[in-house]
Amino acid sequence: MILLDTDHLSLSQVRDAPAAFALHARLEATPDVVVTAVITLEEQMRGWLALLHRISEVVRQVAYYERLLGLVGFFAAWEVLPFDQRAAATFAQLRHEGVRIGTMDLNIAAIALEYQALVLSGNLRDFHQAPGLHVEDWRQSSS
Repeated sequence: MILLDTDHLSLSQVRDAPAAFALHARLEATPDVVVTAVITLEEQMRGWLALLHRISEVVRQVAYYERLLGLVGFFAAWEVLPFDQRAAATFAQLRHEGVRIGTMDLNIAAIALEYQALVLSGNLRDFHQAPGLHVEDWRQSSS
């Protein structure tokens, strides 16, 4: 199982960038199930909601609401792994072990460890701090 972190999932939403082509090619070639986490959904949702909050003209909000609705449709097509009691326990254990990375990344790491998933992320430095977590950056062409 491959779990896309927010940066890789965001790139998968792009169709016309060289890095997006490379990522799409690698994902299409893998036999593994490709999923994301509810944390990534939260991060993307928060981004769109923050944009909407800054727009005071209701007419200008229409396009942002369309994009927000598109985001809902996008995630409906994905398997989204939950942050459940097992992941919460893993999160607490990682904190107890002294793993000091951002809360959202640690949530994703805990979910990935529970599902034994490979995490695709550009944030290798932080994710490598989680013992037993497998993480790679597929934003570049495969080597």
